[in-house]
Amino acid sequence: MKIAVIQGPNLNMLGVREQHIYGNITLEQIHNQLESAAKQNGVEIEFFQSNFEGEIVDRIQECLGTVDAIMINPAAYSHTSIAIRDALAAVNMPVVEVHISNIYKREEFRQKSITAGSSTGLITGFGGFGYHLGLISIIQMLNELKALQEARNAQIQAQSEEENK
Repeated sequence: MKIAVIQGPNLNMLGVREQHIYGNITLEQIHNQLESAAKQNGVEIEFFQSNFEGEIVDRIQECLGTVDAIMINPAAYSHTSIAIRDALAAVNMPVVEVHISNIYKREEFRQKSITAGSSTGLITGFGGFGYHLGLISIIQMLNELKALQEARNAQIQAQSEEENK
């Protein structure tokens, strides 16, 4: 199981910027905590952060065939980027969108996430712990998809054996 964690603009400034909104946790601390939790669950995890929309789109596209799921915090691009939304839809895999602050308690322009429409689920307002919730969610989804695929394969095998009798 491999998960890509994609971080959007200004998240490299966590711990410094607007601590009254985002707290004092740094992106490095979030990634260290995620890596530890991923290892405990036998999951491989990779991290990417960019302040540039096109680089985020490129990274999402690179996930196709290389990872099983994406956790993304598009940050400000959540509210503006059709390109990121379309890239998430194109890769057709489980996607959990995470926001550190509760976007629904913020300014009106932050209360709509364009990118969430291409995400499997949205976690917002739990601070850095939201990433841990995202990891748990992705692991659960991937386990459910694996179980579903195994059940389908067993059904196909049983039908094949029945037809060969």
